[in-house]
Amino acid sequence: MELGSTVGAVRSKRVLLGDQVRPAVIVIKDGTIHQILPDSDFSGGEVLDVGDSVVMPGIVDCHVHVNEPGRASWEGFWTATRAAAAGGVTTIVDMPLIPPTTTVGNFHEKLQAATGKCFVDTAFWGGVIPDNQLELRPMIQAGVAGFKCFLIHSGVEEFPHVTDRDLHAAMAQLQGTGSVLLFHAERDVEQTTQENGDPCQYSTFLQSRPDVMEMEAIRTVAELCLQYQVRCHIVHLSSAKPLELIQEARQAGAPLTVETTHHYLSLCAENIPAGATQFKCCPPIRGSVNQEQLWSALKAGQIDMVVSDHSPCTPDLKKLDNGDFTEAWGGISSLQFGLPLFWSSASKRGFQLSDVVRLLCQRTAQLSSLHNQKGHLGPGYDADLVVWDPEREFEIKEASIHHKNKLTPYLGVTLRGVVCATIVRGQLVYREGSFCPQPLGKHLFVPPRKSEAQL
Repeated sequence: MELGSTVGAVRSKRVLLGDQVRPAVIVIKDGTIHQILPDSDFSGGEVLDVGDSVVMPGIVDCHVHVNEPGRASWEGFWTATRAAAAGGVTTIVDMPLIPPTTTVGNFHEKLQAATGKCFVDTAFWGGVIPDNQLELRPMIQAGVAGFKCFLIHSGVEEFPHVTDRDLHAAMAQLQGTGSVLLFHAERDVEQTTQENGDPCQYSTFLQSRPDVMEMEAIRTVAELCLQYQVRCHIVHLSSAKPLELIQEARQAGAPLTVETTHHYLSLCAENIPAGATQFKCCPPIRGSVNQEQLWSALKAGQIDMVVSDHSPCTPDLKKLDNGDFTEAWGGISSLQFGLPLFWSSASKRGFQLSDVVRLLCQRTAQLSSLHNQKGHLGPGYDADLVVWDPEREFEIKEASIHHKNKLTPYLGVTLRGVVCATIVRGQLVYREGSFCPQPLGKHLFVPPRKSEAQL
């Protein structure tokens, strides 16, 4: 079957349906799943037989920084979505920082830049910055999946962080819309330690972003969420300490969700060498004890989903020449490797394939209001499939990385879980290292919806 061709049916001995893995044939019609049949009931038509590779819903990665237009040298839609396809990711949601998706005009500019360049389906977050509250409802009408804001300097001058006054203004606009506000949840706090450590030691950087910065920010988010009853979401939780606060807010009725990332689950501070600035991100990678607490919270359902927070840059901005963590750009590239990164660690901790779908597909689709078409194998859903071998191992080598800039802390790491093929709306976009000749992804617009309170 040629790359780019339409797949009529997929057969596997291991199709993940709910909590069960069983032989089945997925019949596809007009880009959606028509029916799922026991193998013996399928009677004809061309079928893509993948043997005993696992077939499950494509990954929905709702935290990706594409950076186009504006900083396409950092990534761009063409390379980002190829990397996504190679990693079994069938939908990405682009973050609103570069260029700032803070007006309808800017949103249309980004859509124009993405047109004809996406190998997987792409949705878009809008942004909340000071004094753009009157842009929010028009952006909802235009189809953004929701909004993101920063409670601390974003690192991008065009996307300033918000004050409490800005937050109240934005929350008042979002009430009753059913939309969601995502928070980069760190706040500047009074530093008790002197900042005069060696900037090439990771511990110096880690001490400059203590857990209390996340604690104080999440306290603010929880209070706002309870007050306004607007859906709120904590992006890239790195510290396990605020989990109790989040649980208390939820029990009090706050519609609050939280994600963590592959790097917080896979990497730990103790193992970061001096000068290895490819490990820098904000909030920071913390210690191994904290990491095990994140895994426990994930297992207990206290953390809702896992995403990449793919945040690349050009190599010079990582300051590898001097190894200065305080000067280097913070961000980790991992869009292509989320599924094997997660599975390599999760499978050792008793997680099942159904947990992978829940945490990397279903919950992320729900957050982005794409859950009626993405993240599930069932009739009527988009035929977005990843075909992969969970037992097979591979080493991450520079030549096989499809991100524009190859710098990543995972170079040379051996992982479990090889993606064999990726199908987007019934079209074979990736197989065994090769891509369809033309991008076949489309833009996803989230229709405005009334919140439960209005129904």
